Amino acid sequence: MKKVAVIILNWNGTALLRRYLPTVIEGTDDAVADVIVADNGSTDESLRVLEQEFPQVKVLPLGENHGFAQGYNLAIGQTMYPYTVLLNNDVRTPRGWLNPLLDYMEAHPGVGAVMPKLLHDREDGKAMFEYAGAAGGYIDCHGYPYCRGRIFEYVEPDSGQYDDGPKSVFWATGACLMVRSRLYQDVGGLDKDFFAHMEEIDLCWRIRLAGNELMMVPSSRVYHLGGGSLPQGNPRKTYLNFRNNLLLLHKNLPADEGRKLLFVRRLMDTLAWCMAVAKFHFGDAWAIVRAHRDFRKMRGRYTCQPTVNLLRELPEERVNIVTAHYLRGVKRFAQLMIQ
Repeated sequence: MKKVAVIILNWNGTALLRRYLPTVIEGTDDAVADVIVADNGSTDESLRVLEQEFPQVKVLPLGENHGFAQGYNLAIGQTMYPYTVLLNNDVRTPRGWLNPLLDYMEAHPGVGAVMPKLLHDREDGKAMFEYAGAAGGYIDCHGYPYCRGRIFEYVEPDSGQYDDGPKSVFWATGACLMVRSRLYQDVGGLDKDFFAHMEEIDLCWRIRLAGNELMMVPSSRVYHLGGGSLPQGNPRKTYLNFRNNLLLLHKNLPADEGRKLLFVRRLMDTLAWCMAVAKFHFGDAWAIVRAHRDFRKMRGRYTCQPTVNLLRELPEERVNIVTAHYLRGVKRFAQLMIQ
């Protein structure tokens, strides 16, 4: 068995497979990795295209659409290479992208997962970070995710400002995430109840709770189209992001501290609802209401909260990103002046 399974989860993604899969095949060292497409019950031409146009790729039919989280759980459970890369089907990989990630994991057994630098796959070729993970993710003191290279909707151009060697991060992007497969299984994999969005942050939180580091390795880079399933501004995306962020905090914080933070978040999400109404984004406003309603229904599924609050461990977690961005006008990570 090779060391790495590069698993691409696909659902009705024929066009994306034709566009991006050739770059993965060409850019991936086949001496160390197998490229595997796990198909989530596609009803388009995906399976035929894979068989006829990409015979060198292993195909794992999953039979039905299990969502991002459970789809990967099933795929990894059926493969179990020493390392797995969760790779979106809209990611372009240049030659040699995988080896720096593998080399770092092999040299650092205390690291549970790594990510490359995530850039936007743009037609104009401009070097911009990509929203879904940029140069590594953090969570602020109120539970809002942000990245080196992306704060809320503002995404920075890449001028090498985050190429300062491997960097410890709180969470790594699910668009391209290398993880130790056994560790993935041991911490429970992706939470299928999240279905999609923030499930990788939840996974990374549990990897850190298990005593492992997460790193961004800038010597590896990939290019992500982004928004291929649900674009920014889609009410369904708004719903999943708000609901899953609440579940994330309830599930991974000590119970008392989680209750306090979630009370604050109810107030802040009320302000977000007011902003949506003021902008006549009624779909988003209703999505926020539904997110809180469904969170209250789902939170009883999680009754074994940890005893340690990881949001106090890294200096990046002490930031109030809402105040910094909306009141002080901070757009770039370097402007946060983290100490």
